[in-house]
Amino acid sequence: MSSPGPGPDRPRREVLAAASTRLREAGVASPEHDADALLAHALGTTRGRLVLVDRVGGPALAAYDALVARRASREPLQHLTGTAAFRHVELAVGPGVFVPRPETELLAGWAVDAARAVLAQGREPVVVDLCTGSGAIARALADEVPDARVHAVELDEGAHAWAERNLSGTGVELRRGDMATAFEDLRGTVDVISCNPPYVPLEAWESVAPEARDHDPHLALFSGDDGLDAMRVLAVRAAQLLRPGGVVGAEHADVQGQSAPAVFVAAGRWADVRDHTDLAGRARFTTARLAR
Repeated sequence: MSSPGPGPDRPRREVLAAASTRLREAGVASPEHDADALLAHALGTTRGRLVLVDRVGGPALAAYDALVARRASREPLQHLTGTAAFRHVELAVGPGVFVPRPETELLAGWAVDAARAVLAQGREPVVVDLCTGSGAIARALADEVPDARVHAVELDEGAHAWAERNLSGTGVELRRGDMATAFEDLRGTVDVISCNPPYVPLEAWESVAPEARDHDPHLALFSGDDGLDAMRVLAVRAAQLLRPGGVVGAEHADVQGQSAPAVFVAAGRWADVRDHTDLAGRARFTTARLAR
């Protein structure tokens, strides 16, 4: 992977093997997957169709070399391809917005189920996604529960621009603002609230992966000394926005499986507070129901 420009064609397997080795040595968590994804991007094809490519050369190989070098420096894969898959939709992402993680799909799935449960009661669900970031959860809700009225809010100017792009034409009402004060006009009428707030403790700076620490907006990452400042705001604001019996779900760090639910218990307004694990068995998000 050292050729700086067009050169002789090289076998696809050889090109991918060299790239995977380089990414692995750089500490990338999924070197083979990322090598495949970047080559597909450089060739303008899909990972599934790479098997049809025998050799790589010329401008495509030079472009691939450059992409692999950037990924080896721990630039996020999604920034290099410009897209991130999330449940059944594809999002545009890049510098200035938090890249949606696969584990957040579980929270989105919970919100989809909660909205469908309201629909089954014969009512149009009113759903709010706080700290929407790229608009991932709101976009998934609009895609999977088209009869819901979905609202979303984002404070950061750069992230809001990405959300605007991803939610255009979906029917989602997007606002720019602070989750602590947003949607005063919906007070007491919301059925479902989803939120992927910042939850990294300030002291955990060094433990954050370079892809997130160096490229995601810090507003989307860090939340006070214990990482729960935003969760405390959410517990208050959700209680104001939800109708009695409405539900809230919020993602948290895997080490916050007890402390995050405790925020809602301490608020005194919530019933059915419980935590949920991801597919690896790690604590991942908390849900609660506003007491009637």
